[in-house]
Amino acid sequence: MDSKPSSSSPAALPAPVYLPAEDYDREKILIAGPFGIGKTTAIETVSEIKSLHTEEVMTHAAADVDDLHVEDKTTTTVAIDFGRLTLPQAGIVLYLFGTPGQERFRPMWRDHALGALGVLILVDTRRLDDSFDVMDLVEESSLDYAIAVNQFPDAPEYDLDIVRAKLDLEDHTPIVTVDARDRGSTLNALKVLTAYLITRAGDVPS
Repeated sequence: MDSKPSSSSPAALPAPVYLPAEDYDREKILIAGPFGIGKTTAIETVSEIKSLHTEEVMTHAAADVDDLHVEDKTTTTVAIDFGRLTLPQAGIVLYLFGTPGQERFRPMWRDHALGALGVLILVDTRRLDDSFDVMDLVEESSLDYAIAVNQFPDAPEYDLDIVRAKLDLEDHTPIVTVDARDRGSTLNALKVLTAYLITRAGDVPS
């Protein structure tokens, strides 16, 4: 039987985004936070290349270890998410690694943190207590971090100073709001983190 040509043309592949020819610094940044906080979405939103995700469908077998009631959450990251972002004005290429938020993935944390410059920690004002385990991991690894309050539609809005107090953050730790679905918002949060990390590294003249 002769094959027939498809009636519709295949979708054009997006143009590849290559690394800049200039001598940019290349840094590893972690996107961390509790389960269902928006890490995968944030990386997918801001990555200049097709992001890599290692997700599996959630089942009731995980009911004893995961909160299956997170709204619209049907999959979970089981290894990493990965994306890439170039910041031309800063002369930096960021390699973005999203880390699983569940406690059972704690043994993987040392590998994830190895070589990282810093961490963007996403939090949800509806369940701030869920953020402390992740913050403990980050602080135990001696990594600098910024907090990004992901703005879910039904989440209560607090003044950032109140969130800072509830999370017991040091005065110098940046805290911003973010909509992980919005590229500009997520890009701003990463720029705030990057500027903070450069300052902490002593690369900015006083």
